Amino acid sequence: MKTGIVVVLALFASAFAAHFLLSDPGYVVINFRGYRVEMSVPVLVLLAAALVFGVWLLRKLILAPRRIGEAAGRYRSVRSGQKLTRGMIAVAEGQLARGERMLARSASTSDSPLFNYLQAARAAHLQGRDERRDEWLRLAYQEVPEAANAVLLTQAEFQLDRNQHEQALATLRRLDENSTQHGHALALMGRLYFRLEDWTSLAEILPRVRKHAQVKPETLEAWAVGVHHQELQKADTDADISGTWKSVPKALQANTTLLEAYYDGLMRCDLHARAEKELVVALKKNWRGPLVRLFGLVEGVDASKQLKRAEGWLAKHAEDPDLLLTAARLCLRNELWGKARSYIESVISLRPTPDAYQEYGALLNQMGEADAAAAAYRDGLNMVAAGSLAAIPHLDAKRDG
Repeated sequence: MKTGIVVVLALFASAFAAHFLLSDPGYVVINFRGYRVEMSVPVLVLLAAALVFGVWLLRKLILAPRRIGEAAGRYRSVRSGQKLTRGMIAVAEGQLARGERMLARSASTSDSPLFNYLQAARAAHLQGRDERRDEWLRLAYQEVPEAANAVLLTQAEFQLDRNQHEQALATLRRLDENSTQHGHALALMGRLYFRLEDWTSLAEILPRVRKHAQVKPETLEAWAVGVHHQELQKADTDADISGTWKSVPKALQANTTLLEAYYDGLMRCDLHARAEKELVVALKKNWRGPLVRLFGLVEGVDASKQLKRAEGWLAKHAEDPDLLLTAARLCLRNELWGKARSYIESVISLRPTPDAYQEYGALLNQMGEADAAAAAYRDGLNMVAAGSLAAIPHLDAKRDG
């Protein structure tokens, strides 16, 4: 529509100009440095138009290669995007090998080759092709060196998924050297140290994890518990256990796992009287099975008084297996064999455990019932093992003979 209007206007202008030019075509003289050119006005107009057209055509010819290249680039980019999309769809549908090929082939013409190579590496990883996976990651780094951290993070995640702990640790440490405040890298490193139970290394990075990484509070708490638990287990003197416990944050001092480690440490340092006193206070605040069991292992100054306290608790917790086992152990310390047997048999009827069977076996041996003791030990061992232990073949053969 616009072009048509221009053509119509041009025709009208031409007709109007022709009307005047035909009646009087005019005369033009150009004199320059001794040269003289004479022509009519229509000829001058035609020459000017030809000059403008020539300049326009020359410009088009000069720009043509670049525009053809740009058009070809746009075409390749569109094709590459289509291949990327098809490759991603293939991977999502489980056609991993096909998807990997499409992603890798379109990388050279892609506007974002890093994404192609990372996705191809993921497809290779899902196929268990670790060598090809690492090759795609290497190409991703070569193509976009400034994305080194992204490549290293992807590699570490793949290695962690494959339980390649040593390789993952080396990758994460290299990444930590590049960026000491990289939150995701710190989170992965903390996860790896926790998995390896490398509490010393975890303790070193924990402050940075809290500051820079986005880790769930419950995960951070589990890591901190692991660190402090190991420190409590290493304490072997009164000063060590006291100092280590003071270093535990107040919010974690109510954690059952840490309390167990703390009271175990007190007993290991032969601080039984202190452990007994503090356990009584702790159980009064919050009745917890693991701490109840520990009370039966504490060698208090007065074993009779300790048993009396435990039996006083039975008035409120008559069917608590942990308290019954504790009472049984205190009866054994007081050489009350019959009462100890009654408590242990109650425990076994309520909630049999390897500990209960071990105490029962020891008691039956003490009472001269060797066969019953062996049966108790066997029952406890079967609870620990994956299943009942198979009989030794040659013994069965002798028995049958």
